[in-house]
Amino acid sequence: MPEDAGVERVGATDGERVEAARREAAAADRVIVKAGTNSLTDEDSRLDRVKLDKLVADVMDLRERGTEIVLVSSGAVGAGTGRLDEGPESRDGVDSIAESQALSTVGQGLLMRHYTQSFERFDQDVAQILVTGTDLDAPERFDNFTNTVETLLSWGVVPVVNENDAVATDELRIGDNDMLSASIAIGLDADLLVTLTDVDGVYTGNPKRDDGAELIEAVDDGYERLREIVGDGTETDFGGIRTKVEGAHDVSRNGIPAIIAGSAERDVLAQIAAGKPTGTLFVPKTGDEHE
Repeated sequence: MPEDAGVERVGATDGERVEAARREAAAADRVIVKAGTNSLTDEDSRLDRVKLDKLVADVMDLRERGTEIVLVSSGAVGAGTGRLDEGPESRDGVDSIAESQALSTVGQGLLMRHYTQSFERFDQDVAQILVTGTDLDAPERFDNFTNTVETLLSWGVVPVVNENDAVATDELRIGDNDMLSASIAIGLDADLLVTLTDVDGVYTGNPKRDDGAELIEAVDDGYERLREIVGDGTETDFGGIRTKVEGAHDVSRNGIPAIIAGSAERDVLAQIAAGKPTGTLFVPKTGDEHE
């Protein structure tokens, strides 16, 4: 990477806007929390109950403040992989959509069972919602979705949303829960989107391979340069960071702050609620800045 393409140029933005965005994020009354596969599975791609319990505890940090939460969760395929002992080390991996769909049908119920048990430690009810791209694209179906979510939130329930992998095809797939969570945040008029991943935010390089990679603390006018950087890495190299960045940017263009942060960080959601610098903040557009 050229020397003049450092963290300042990538994340160039106004300090007062960043602080205002952090305060806005801290005061959020409705938060969409997206947890990726790597935040919920172990090195063998199996569901990791310790990681799941940690995520639930973080979510409850916000719930206990009275915050409404919609949890967009991956992990069904990982849960199915562990249940059937079907994974990369037992075969050549899940190498087809059909296999992935089949594993998700086994894993989705197990995933929700673990969520139900984990949230019960806090006397918190949860609900499962599975969606496809058609549900978000068709106005009537999306209205039904939002009405259901609004009702659940009014009852104090945490909706757990995932793509319906069992019936999604190339034509129907949303493609990634990162974009799903962004669409939900915009459609539900959320106050904040938090995307939790296995890295601490967005870096100027791949932190797992580049010791000189620097964390980008905030993104506003530097988005185009950031897109060039994450476009240089593959989905696996960058932990799927491209779609996370795209989703966060889409949300910020609609006036909603978005944060990409590390799921392993201690009390990660509580830190955000306290207004502390956490992960990478996407500063929301305001007024006539909306695109």
